[in-house]
Amino acid sequence: MNVDQILQQFEATGAQTCFHGRHIEPQIYKDLNGSNWRLKDYIARGGYAALRKILGKEEGGSAEPMTQDQVIATVKDSVLRGRGGAGFPSGLKWSFMPRQFPGQKYLVCNSDEGEPGTCKDRDIMMYNPHIVIEGMIIAAYAMGITVGYNYIHGEIFRVYERFEEALQEARDAGLLGQNILGSHFSFQLHAAHGFGAYICGEETALLESLEGKKGQPRFKPPFPASFGLYGKPTTINNTETFAAVPWIIRNGGQAYLEIGKPNNGGTKIFSISGDVELPGNYEIPMGTPFAKLLELAGGVRKGRTLKAVIPGGSSSPVVPGAQMMELTMDYDSIAKAGSMLGSGAVIVMDDSRNMVESLLRLSYFYSHESCGQCTPCREGTGWMWRVVDRIWHGQGRPEDLDLLNSLADNIQGRTICALGDAAAMPVRAMIKHFRPEFEALIEQAAQRGAAHA
Repeated sequence: MNVDQILQQFEATGAQTCFHGRHIEPQIYKDLNGSNWRLKDYIARGGYAALRKILGKEEGGSAEPMTQDQVIATVKDSVLRGRGGAGFPSGLKWSFMPRQFPGQKYLVCNSDEGEPGTCKDRDIMMYNPHIVIEGMIIAAYAMGITVGYNYIHGEIFRVYERFEEALQEARDAGLLGQNILGSHFSFQLHAAHGFGAYICGEETALLESLEGKKGQPRFKPPFPASFGLYGKPTTINNTETFAAVPWIIRNGGQAYLEIGKPNNGGTKIFSISGDVELPGNYEIPMGTPFAKLLELAGGVRKGRTLKAVIPGGSSSPVVPGAQMMELTMDYDSIAKAGSMLGSGAVIVMDDSRNMVESLLRLSYFYSHESCGQCTPCREGTGWMWRVVDRIWHGQGRPEDLDLLNSLADNIQGRTICALGDAAAMPVRAMIKHFRPEFEALIEQAAQRGAAHA
């Protein structure tokens, strides 16, 4: 089966995409069916009304254009937090852009969706690309930016091609380019594709890749807001973040905030995978109980019980199932439980899973994806994987768990970017919550050694 056949099968199942009809108050995935992605379809759903509003070009209206400060204030009021993982307030980030800077400034969309378990952004760009384009135009207007790029993960080339089609539709309709909709505002937006490197999801590594260099993180400071793409002021947001902006502008920041909970406004898309009956993408209000989200996904596989959940992509510390059932899906609740909401990739594990084996797969991934720039990460991720590997294969030693924690301590917080932390945190959490499983394998190895002595 080739790649196209696999993708067609994936799209045809319905339950495994965003067309299952089990969303709660969706904004981004609302009324999508897989074929209504074109400009005319988006306009029929109210698309580009937010752009017309900020430019003072609403049909039949005579309203004045919104000022840059008004647009930023509206986004601040919404408490829209970055949907790529960090959860930083988007309106605040936009305010960092030096709007009076005399030279070129850039806007960048981070669509390098490489976090294991995450598949939400590719569905947005494949089935509702114009919502991302409109969100980026509005952001560019608010910050006085005239050139933008959408950096798309290289392993989803069909999505890149779809986004290019949507860009051309927008240009042909006068929604991109010079003097948008007859206004004095101009904005050029381009798509760029990466080559599948996980590290390029880190924003400064993404900028290096966009510039044609090896994708490796930069030292910070300086931060991209002052020294970004080609050394110019740059603002970077995630795909889902930009996709949330048109609704906010149309309906108001307060209305968006009220959909979620304090400090966690609006809806969030969660990619649910693992041991559930109905894996897929689910858009729900922030603060929805995890138990409700699990119910939407059909619950844990029949005959099994919930053992553990990784709530925000593979870099998020694992949470025991019983504890997870008490949590709500928002940044603050998950953080209080010692994990992260991250990218919103919810990996569900039932009682058939051995956590040592699960950690082995995670550790191998981070060892493989380290860019090699920082010694603690380049060497340490490989050491952690090899120690977990020997535990899993019956060669563990009594001191290995302390060694793993020591390795994690010497990686976390000691690298240029957060990949070192992403590799270390799952190790520490797995040992903390499921230590008996590691100890059992080590004890079995000791018993075998004693029997052969």
